[in-house]
Amino acid sequence: MYNSSEGKQYVALSCQCVGVGSGGSVSMLARVSLVDYRGTVVFDKYVRPTTTIVNYRTSSTGLKEARLIAEDAILFQEAQARVAELLRNKIIVGHSLWTDFQVLGITHPASDTRDVALFLPFRQAIRMPNQVIGLQTLVWTLMRRVIQEEHQDSVENARASMDLFRSHEREWEGVITDGNWPCALPPSTYARCYS
Repeated sequence: MYNSSEGKQYVALSCQCVGVGSGGSVSMLARVSLVDYRGTVVFDKYVRPTTTIVNYRTSSTGLKEARLIAEDAILFQEAQARVAELLRNKIIVGHSLWTDFQVLGITHPASDTRDVALFLPFRQAIRMPNQVIGLQTLVWTLMRRVIQEEHQDSVENARASMDLFRSHEREWEGVITDGNWPCALPPSTYARCYS
């Protein structure tokens, strides 16, 4: 039987990216945010670019050059190290976590992830059992809450993921406690993101 420990081991992760490479099709970390079980910001930093940015994806991210070269923006290596330390021995909640792990260049035990994009009861509730459903759609359909009105915000996304998880925490953790896994697998091309 599942027994909540008041969320101390849970942290929600969300990243925002800009485009690099040919046509800006490769994602590079631009902002990383972590919130705790109650939605309090644990970490939220903009990250200085490590290469030439081709597309700021401003219409969806709201990001502009000035924000990423500001004095308070941190180096990628610092962001990577600090986030890895904050996530150590935690259960990570998020949406499509494999994309966040990839741009951060970190791995995490799959058993210590709670990915709302992969949670089968959410997919079944929306009648799309074999598709990754966008966070905005999940939050609206399951919680009747609007997010990302103007553009994506990694703190808002992390909080929304945590709220979705918390709405089904007992069921989710109960299935795991019973020795089963209530989620679809992430795309196989991202297997290296999980330890």
